[in-house]
Amino acid sequence: MYWVLMYDYVDDMLTRRAPYREQHLTLARQHHQRGQLVMAGALENPLDGALLVFRVDNARIVEEFVAADPYVKNGLVTRWRMRNWNVVIGA
Repeated sequence: MYWVLMYDYVDDMLTRRAPYREQHLTLARQHHQRGQLVMAGALENPLDGALLVFRVDNARIVEEFVAADPYVKNGLVTRWRMRNWNVVIGA
C-alpha cells in the first residue's frame, strides 16, 4: 500500500532548514533503508513544499515519521497531509 505525504513549508524554508536538515535527511534515510520510504524530495521554484512516497501496510508508520521529523517539530512545515495512493501503473 502506498501513502503520499505532502508538506507545505514556511516562506523562508531555504534559510530556516539549515539547522535541521541533516536530522531530517537522517530520518528519511532510515525509513528508506527499511524499505518504507520509496522516494522523497522538495518542490522547487518556489521551494514551498515536499512530497514523500511511502510503501507501508500501516498509515501509523507515516504518522510516526511526521511526529519525529525535525522540520515538523520546529515549525518549518506549516501543514501536512497524507493520502492513500492507488498506484495503477508502476511498481
